[in-house]
Amino acid sequence: MEDVLLKLAYDAINYEFDNTVLIDNSLKEQFSILNEQRATFVTLNLNNNLRGCMGSLIAHRTLFEDIIHNARAAAFSDFRFNRLSQQEFKNIEIEISILTPAQAIEYKDLEDLKQKLIPNKHGVILELDGKRATFLPQVWEQLPTFEAFISQLCKKAGLDPNNLPGYPKIQIYEVEKIKKS
Repeated sequence: MEDVLLKLAYDAINYEFDNTVLIDNSLKEQFSILNEQRATFVTLNLNNNLRGCMGSLIAHRTLFEDIIHNARAAAFSDFRFNRLSQQEFKNIEIEISILTPAQAIEYKDLEDLKQKLIPNKHGVILELDGKRATFLPQVWEQLPTFEAFISQLCKKAGLDPNNLPGYPKIQIYEVEKIKKS
């Protein structure tokens, strides 16, 4: 199944460079999971560096459609990067994260939150004053301390981590990570 999902993402991107590449719609009949409403992120890495990452936090498309959409968005619509070139595509590594539904976490202070978050397991959605950001569980690898993780997540949301006007709403989720090894 993992190879099927990775090929789906690969073909979705490759279609931009070669419009004779066909996405196999019959996969939806072969694998019923592709018809389930699921939220995904597709991360592209080039030479072990992030090259694009886009996704959905809430399941609103089928797994089949969400992977196609997010693969193309990661390659061609991530505002942090130029559009993926055909040359880069030849060396790209694709990682798919299938998210569990997010669940709100109740906490009384940052120390309490620190005890409730599990590094490398929990993805975190932080929301405050209409600003929102998320980090996938994989981000704990680059930001292994609670303080660094939350500080950078605040910055990603456009919030000053040293001057928050209250405690943010926190939701957690887990992912099934699919990557070619």
